[in-house]
Amino acid sequence: MDTLKRKRSFYKNWIDGSVRYSDLDPNGHVNNGAINAFFEDGRVKFRNDYMRGCKSNILTGFVLAKFCVEYLRPLGYPNAVDVGTSLLRVGNSSFTLIQGIFCNEDCIAVAEVVTVFLNEKTQKATKIDDTLRNIFQDMLNERVK
Repeated sequence: MDTLKRKRSFYKNWIDGSVRYSDLDPNGHVNNGAINAFFEDGRVKFRNDYMRGCKSNILTGFVLAKFCVEYLRPLGYPNAVDVGTSLLRVGNSSFTLIQGIFCNEDCIAVAEVVTVFLNEKTQKATKIDDTLRNIFQDMLNERVK
């Protein structure tokens, strides 16, 4: 899995971004906050692309429970990046995404993100909506093919 998640072909949903000069740390490398913002852009695009047709609060009813990043290579300015996102697994009330940031063919960083669906009133974890579960299952089935 470690080797696969560092390849562009592993990812299905993409967004591009540009490194800004203000993203740099004192060493001239893109800082971790900027890298994490690229990952966030990828998750937002994933949610908009695949979840928009679900019930009205689906885009706001989630919270991050785990965000684990491996920073693999430094990234400088100026550069363009591509952020890939794929569904890794689905639980009862959560789902896990795997993400990769690429500059040309180089994998800069990978992240594993666990997101939990919340009940709007109680703010407690709740079962993932059946419509969304079906969308996710189709995605997982497609990956196996």
